[in-house]
Amino acid sequence: MLNLRSIDLNLLPVFEAAYEERSLSRAADRLAMTQSAVSHALSRLRTVFRDDLFIRQARGVLPTPAADIIYGKLRGTLASVRESVAEMRGFDPKTSARKFFIGITHPLGPMIAVRLGERLARVAPRVDVAFSTRSRPLEIERAMREGRVDAAVDWLPPERGQFCDVMLFEDAVVAVARQGHPALRRGRSIKDLKEGSFVSLRQRVDGEHPLLGIREWQKLDLKFALEVSEILEIFMVASQSDLFGLIPRSMLKFAHEYFRLKALPAQPKTASVPVKLVWPANRETDPAHVFLRKQIQLASGDVVPRPSQ
Repeated sequence: MLNLRSIDLNLLPVFEAAYEERSLSRAADRLAMTQSAVSHALSRLRTVFRDDLFIRQARGVLPTPAADIIYGKLRGTLASVRESVAEMRGFDPKTSARKFFIGITHPLGPMIAVRLGERLARVAPRVDVAFSTRSRPLEIERAMREGRVDAAVDWLPPERGQFCDVMLFEDAVVAVARQGHPALRRGRSIKDLKEGSFVSLRQRVDGEHPLLGIREWQKLDLKFALEVSEILEIFMVASQSDLFGLIPRSMLKFAHEYFRLKALPAQPKTASVPVKLVWPANRETDPAHVFLRKQIQLASGDVVPRPSQ
C-alpha cells in the first residue's frame, strides 16, 4: 500500500494545472511558479506514479492515459477540499475566484450561458464558469458525481437520492412547418401530422422516453425522414423543405423570426416537459453553489420568462 506520508501533496495542484493548461509555462503562470519549479514537481510525481504523465509536444504537453485516470480521480477531490476551505472562510461573490462547470443540454443553453455570464460579470466578476451545451452529453450524471460538472440544466429526470433539482421552466414539444406549407392552410386535424414526414433531434434515450410529454409524441407513431444532432439543423431543414420539424415550444418565437417557421394548427394535447436545474446532493449547502444556482435561475428567467413574470 502506498504511504501518503511519502507524497508531497503540494505536488497535486501542479499536476492539476499542467493537465488543464496543457502547457508547463501556462501552468507556471497560473500557480505563480517558475517553469523549472513546475518541471521539477512533475518529475517527482513521475517517480510516485511510475508514469511519464505528460508527453512534450511542439506546443505544450499531452497527458498520458495514466494522467487521464489520475485527473479524473483527483479533480473532484481537490475541488472538495477547496470548497470546504472556502465554506469555512465564507463565500464573497465580489472577491471569489471559484471555477464552475455547467452542462446545459436544452437548445436554449447557449443563450442561458450568455445571460449567466452577463450577470456574473456584474455581481461576481472573478468567478469563472465554463459550459457544455452539447445536446447529447456523455454521462453527465457521472460527471456530476465525480465533481467534473457542478450543475446541469436538463429535462431528463436525475437519479433519486444523489441529486437535487428545481424546475426552471415548463416546455413542450411542438410541430412546425415552413411558411406557405400546405398543412398550414388545411383544417385543424392530427391527420396532417400522421400523413407528413418529420425532421427531429436524435433521442438521448433508447426505447420509451421517461418523460410523459415526449412519450406521448412517440405514441403517435410519426414518420421520421431525418434525425439530426443539433436544433438549428431542424430549423434549416424544415424551413427549406416540406418536412415538419419537432422543436421546443420555448423556441417558437426564434423559429418564426429567423426561419419563418410556424406551429401547425393541429397539435396533440400532451403533457408539458419540465426543464430543471440539477446538482449533486452533496453540494446542497455549499454557499458558492447556492449562489451559482440562484444566478442560473435568474439567467434562465431572462431567456424563458415564467408565465407569471
